Amino acid sequence: MNFRTPINIPKSNHLIDYYSKVVSMGSCFAENISVKLEEYKFQHYNNPFGILFQPDAVENILLRAVEMRLFTEADLFFENELWHCFEVHSELNNPDKEDMLINLNGILTYLNGQLQVCSHLIITLGTAWTYRFSHTQKRVANCHKIPQSNFTKELLSVDEIKSSLNNIQSKLAEFNPEIKFIFTVSPVRHLKDGFVENQLSKSHLISALHSSINYYPSSTYFPSYEIMMDDLRDYRFYAGDMLHPNQTAIDYIWSHFVESHVSHHVFPIMSELKNIQKGLQHRPFNLNTEQHQLFVQKLHERIEQLQEKYPFLNLS
Repeated sequence: MNFRTPINIPKSNHLIDYYSKVVSMGSCFAENISVKLEEYKFQHYNNPFGILFQPDAVENILLRAVEMRLFTEADLFFENELWHCFEVHSELNNPDKEDMLINLNGILTYLNGQLQVCSHLIITLGTAWTYRFSHTQKRVANCHKIPQSNFTKELLSVDEIKSSLNNIQSKLAEFNPEIKFIFTVSPVRHLKDGFVENQLSKSHLISALHSSINYYPSSTYFPSYEIMMDDLRDYRFYAGDMLHPNQTAIDYIWSHFVESHVSHHVFPIMSELKNIQKGLQHRPFNLNTEQHQLFVQKLHERIEQLQEKYPFLNLS
């Protein structure tokens, strides 16, 4: 008897290898993918403006970077002794206005450069629910813990999401004709919106994504949400909050990503890197034994040999 419903994911025509330059943006699941890319030493740049959940928020930042529309004082506001920007995550808040502008525009400039040369852009969409700031009637990427009475909650329509996705793909492809897109929907459930509301939100994202990427040969869809919902259908694959995937689930979803979106030519390198990582994490009972010193010496030799064989790897 088969007690699981595994998902068959077709192999992408635009595979990632160690020469690829990857930019990943979006919800907190983008962070999980980024950790894995770092673990296996791929060239990548993740969420420079922090976690962004909504497709229109991702669109806004990407197009701002492409068009180099620098942040100005008009984009900031002061609250609770800190300067904030509704377009970015609160981790970038700063007590000094000038420092914040310098930091935001420095990140924007660097992102512009990364988008010019990147081979793959991974975008993880989290939710179709968004908030409009009542004083300006503009949608925000992050509410920065401003009282909810100052916002109007809205559900992005399928057409609105599709418009954002089309803008991202067309403008970025014009900016960098070599760029390939990988879209996914976060497996994290946003139950603060409600059970029914979360499903409605995810369905809008999925419908819009499939409707959009069908027109762009350079775009693919990776079903991380579907793997979590239809394959890993058990609470043992969730973290303590029962909302986020735990490490076992993240590793499992990553393995499917590797099989479908990473070139098999780099699998031996990834395997060797994994073994080295295990060696580096080894904690001996006694650091001064001859046996441990020999183990450390051999581990460093393996790292040097790998670096010599594959000089493009950053093993520092």
